[in-house]
Amino acid sequence: MSTEAGPQPADDAVQAALLLAVDPVGLGGAVLRAPAGPARDAWLAVLRAGLPAASPWRRLPLGVPDSRLLGGLDLSATLAAGRPVAERGILAEADRGIIVAAMAERLEAATAARIAAVMDSGQVAVQRDGLSDNLPSRFALVALDEGVAPEEVAPASLRARLAFHLDLTGLRLPALAAEPILAARALLPDVEAGDDLPEAMCGAAASLGIDDLRAPLLALRAARAAAALAGRARVTKEDAELAARLVLAPRATMVPTEESAEPPPEPPPPPDDQSEQKEPDRGPDPKELQEMLVAAAQAALPSGLLEALQLREAARRRSATDGKAGARRNAARRGRPVGTRAGQLRSGDRLALVETLRNAAPWQAVRRRENPHGPPIRVRKEDIRLRRFRHKAGTTAIFVVDASGSSALHRLAEAKGAVEMLLADCYVRRDQVAVVAFRGRGADVLLPPTPSLVRAKRSLAGLPGGGPTPLAAGIDAAAAIATEAARRGRTPLLVLLTDGRANIARDGTPGRPAAEEDALSAAVPIRNAGIPALLVDTAPRPHPFAKRIAEAMGARYVPLPAADAGRLSTAVAAARPAG
Repeated sequence: MSTEAGPQPADDAVQAALLLAVDPVGLGGAVLRAPAGPARDAWLAVLRAGLPAASPWRRLPLGVPDSRLLGGLDLSATLAAGRPVAERGILAEADRGIIVAAMAERLEAATAARIAAVMDSGQVAVQRDGLSDNLPSRFALVALDEGVAPEEVAPASLRARLAFHLDLTGLRLPALAAEPILAARALLPDVEAGDDLPEAMCGAAASLGIDDLRAPLLALRAARAAAALAGRARVTKEDAELAARLVLAPRATMVPTEESAEPPPEPPPPPDDQSEQKEPDRGPDPKELQEMLVAAAQAALPSGLLEALQLREAARRRSATDGKAGARRNAARRGRPVGTRAGQLRSGDRLALVETLRNAAPWQAVRRRENPHGPPIRVRKEDIRLRRFRHKAGTTAIFVVDASGSSALHRLAEAKGAVEMLLADCYVRRDQVAVVAFRGRGADVLLPPTPSLVRAKRSLAGLPGGGPTPLAAGIDAAAAIATEAARRGRTPLLVLLTDGRANIARDGTPGRPAAEEDALSAAVPIRNAGIPALLVDTAPRPHPFAKRIAEAMGARYVPLPAADAGRLSTAVAAARPAG
């Protein structure tokens, strides 16, 4: 497909399914970002139809225990036999087949790490008859990502190993009566890629800001699979372009800039006695091939994709420290199941029945000999396993609005509109919102933390403007609300909208130097407490002191002239701790 004609996302998605059917283990799999619906079902149907009839197809449920994932004790057989009987796990059962992971955006990092380790080694260790053994486990993983927020994505350890990252939202896949691609699978080992293509793939990946070496290697595998699918024994330009669109484009983090490259040196003239001989055919220049691949990848980038990827990466970096901000909390009785623990069964605790029986099963023969007249299954207190849960702590978004004269003269009305859009987003997430306004000699809490969108909008509608800028007072008021929210088990998020022109000190006296010093000292505790923060500069031109405040707070800095309300909402979503 020519890049000038423009690739069609639906056609490329179908091509990805076919390529994965040709080389499932080599390509690793795919991330399908889409809700359950016809598009996702159609893509999976194309993939399954292209596989050999005997290929395993396994579902990986959310919260799968390690014993079922990797293999462990066969509970029913062990209880019946009175001795340990091992069973194969999902990863071993799916050897040379496909594993479909439901709700991959909620997959625990530890589970993802175990799957990634098995994908790298191609085998899974199991215990059989008291001895350690390795079973082959070569499979492709299809991660069904149903996340709606930028930070809700499949684990990075799996995304890096899956060749295709597809967004099927809103797509209608063309009907395709696929058949098992046996000829292409047989031809694949003999397909040649040429010596220049690996170098060009690596160069294209670097130009697109991709720092993972797996990406060009997966793209090279995709190009070879495309050639095999077309019945060719050598990769062509079209195969390489398709691979760049499908593998490199979704991983791009920057738009490559045109570099003024010096022209290649002229080749030396041939000897006189060979001047009339015909020059041998030369392959494509590696630089030209790299530029062609970059252009093919750029043609597949939707509008705004790179910015969304950068914000999503910022959200993932924040999620790595979610324990510090309290975004996720362990609990004994509610939340998402995250495993089991040994403990005493008390009122209100949740018994993990299957895991308890697994611990008791190997000892049944011994316990029956000790007491032949006891119950059929003997469970002791040391066998008890209780369920562990993790729940997402609710977020309290604190909007701190500069209502001073300087800000009002600039764009206070526009700031109100942006905040209203952000408040609506918080309402959809069931977050609490609070509004603090500062002007004159101090700050006022216009709205204490509440889930009511109507009250939040009403507080903004009556927000007056004018007067000096007591920036330190506004930050202090927000910090007090954030501290109280954290004490109540919620995760605070501070959004400060100001032009940065502080001119009222903490004690209410005018003077820019003292006001700026107080504002900086008020900002530092926000950073020290690990409170996620976003500073929106509402001045017509970015103000240097606003950047200093953002740095002191550890906040993301966004100048409002360069960000409309939609982009600002995305930035707040990136600043929000991942749960």
